[in-house]
Amino acid sequence: MTKRKRQSVFGNRWGAFLMLGIFGLLFLLMFVRIALIQATGSAEGRDLAASVAKKHTKQENLSATRGKIMDRNGSIIAEDEQRYKMYAIITPEISKDLKEDYHVVDVDKTARVLSKYIDLSPAEIREIIVKAQKADRYQVEFNKAGRNLPNSVKKKIEAEELPGINFETQLVRFYPNGIFASNLVGIVKEEEVRDKETQLFTRKVSGEMGIERTYNDELSGTNGKLEYESDFWGRLLPMKDETIVPAKDGQNIYLTLDKMIQSFLEDSMSEVQKKYNPESMMAIVADPKTGRILAMSQRPTFNLKTREGLENSWANYLTEQTIEPGSTMKTFTLATAIENGNWEPNATFQSGQYKVYDSTIRDSNQSGWGRITYLEGIQRSSNVGMANLLKRIGPETFMDSLKTFGFGTKTGIDLPGEVSGKLLNQYPINVVTTAYGQGSTATPIQMIQAYSAIANDGKMMQPYVIEKIVDPNTGKTVEQHEPTVKGQPISAETAKEVRETLATTVTSEHGTAQKFASEDYTVTGKTGTAQIPKAGGGYSWGKNQFLYSFLGSAPADDPELVMYIAVKKPKLGEKYVGSDPTSEVFNSVMDRSLKYLNVEPEEVERAEDVEVSDYVALGVEDATQELAAQKLTPIILGENGTQIVQQYPEKGEIVLEGAHLFLKTDSDTIQLPSFKGWSLRDVLTYQSLSGHQFTIKGEGFVTTQSLPEGTTLDADSKLTLTLKQTDAKSTKKTKK
Repeated sequence: MTKRKRQSVFGNRWGAFLMLGIFGLLFLLMFVRIALIQATGSAEGRDLAASVAKKHTKQENLSATRGKIMDRNGSIIAEDEQRYKMYAIITPEISKDLKEDYHVVDVDKTARVLSKYIDLSPAEIREIIVKAQKADRYQVEFNKAGRNLPNSVKKKIEAEELPGINFETQLVRFYPNGIFASNLVGIVKEEEVRDKETQLFTRKVSGEMGIERTYNDELSGTNGKLEYESDFWGRLLPMKDETIVPAKDGQNIYLTLDKMIQSFLEDSMSEVQKKYNPESMMAIVADPKTGRILAMSQRPTFNLKTREGLENSWANYLTEQTIEPGSTMKTFTLATAIENGNWEPNATFQSGQYKVYDSTIRDSNQSGWGRITYLEGIQRSSNVGMANLLKRIGPETFMDSLKTFGFGTKTGIDLPGEVSGKLLNQYPINVVTTAYGQGSTATPIQMIQAYSAIANDGKMMQPYVIEKIVDPNTGKTVEQHEPTVKGQPISAETAKEVRETLATTVTSEHGTAQKFASEDYTVTGKTGTAQIPKAGGGYSWGKNQFLYSFLGSAPADDPELVMYIAVKKPKLGEKYVGSDPTSEVFNSVMDRSLKYLNVEPEEVERAEDVEVSDYVALGVEDATQELAAQKLTPIILGENGTQIVQQYPEKGEIVLEGAHLFLKTDSDTIQLPSFKGWSLRDVLTYQSLSGHQFTIKGEGFVTTQSLPEGTTLDADSKLTLTLKQTDAKSTKKTKK
């Protein structure tokens, strides 16, 4: 027994010594490890100080502001706007040992208050917070409803003093004007991407169309970053240094657009769009002396602010789509004839139809207006007149001339995707149809460039939309665009004569552009009615199936503005004609723009008001002489009579100089006048006073009458009058 006890005690002692030795060795190793770490500052090849610093060093991206897009006067068209993203800190740990709560304490109250300011119900907000709490998350956002909050909303939420509710600054692309040269300005795509260097998410903005895309590199800035030391929760530690690499903002682009003129154009086009519901519309306003585009728009288009309508309007029709220009092309046929000495305005041709190269060229009035002068042919927009004029010019000379006007080649405008159009001359007949605007194609911007030569005394100016590019970081202009003369296809004398000739299309009784007349400025220009090619070949036909257009300028003597407007397939019905929608845009925009630019109204010669006297009981000869002195046109019913027994308009009414004044005599013998050009109102007045019934076909103005002038009416007389909207109307109007 004694021996066993001794062995046990001895064994226990050795076990204790062994344990003591092991712990001693571990302590020695730990001591050596600590000593080495203190001496070297590293462990396992890692710098411990750097690791700790890295763990507590935080980085934040500093977003660069995308460059602004402005009009020529500095009015904002597109800019980055500061908005805010709201988030809630929900972990109680962040508020531990602190005097204030930095996390959401009262979920129900927070949900109830926030629902007043964002588009979520209290129940939806509560569900978002509670779900995040159960997932043991640090913070939570409120989806789309909590983003892009304006500063006004942020301030209201902050005033509620809700614990745990915080905001992060965001930059959002903002377009304050809505529909405003939308297809020119373009839009951006905004997304969050992870930075390869910092692994942080940063805002990435890239242009998707228009100026935003073409000049994306110039508009895009360079992001900066902020580095600082923080505690476990990411809070900035006191007395610690910050390192800031500032962001470099994108460059600002000034367009040649003028906000006021652009607004005039947008408003007018929207009204016409609503009234006539056309398939599409295109319009450009430019300064012919410089080539600056002051306004441009199209329909369909979209709202820059809401992007409504974007799915139907991606391309810029004004530069990226060609059209057959129709009769507006006659402007350049006329200019070519004048420049080459082939224009004789008083020479005549047979209107209606013209056979050439086994094809028949037809006027809008296929029966024609008889043998008329070339000047009247321009005024009436005669295709046959242009075909005859081409014969005088010569096909090669004509096509070469169109090339000098820039047709068939790109203008070089500072926009993407421009197309060139095509001068069609595969067959001889193609050149003939080109003379009046069918077959060959052009872009609206080419029409503006070519017409600048007419308006600018022969010097053709290249169109452009970028005025300058400025670096906001330095204030320096990095790019300045200047007016560029593309050529001089005609002389100043020719340009002046073209303007004077085209002005008669507005002022002449035969002119197709009478609706474009201005009370304050002399307008010069050319209407167009173009057939539209069908996909399967051939052309669409019908009143509502044409492309109606006008290319013109004002004031005629020294044009300050040139404008092109085209309306495709408007719903005209019975009441309106093709020049109605185009003139409504042109007249409104041109008149308001010239006055906005402080262009003094001209002293345009106008018909004076005349107060109608009492001619009843006067002798026919006396009444006729008095009317001549008052510059009124007497229409006598009963040429064999001696005394006036009835008149219209009646005594005291106000009419314009040159107006018809109907006088019925005491004779029952009625001899027909020439009704050509008479309005429907005048025809009905004559019918009423004569006591005879006529057959009246169509609307607008008389083009033909079945009985010749001088025919004496009797009970068996059958008079048929044909009226058409497309023919010239009288400018003589009766005022009430």
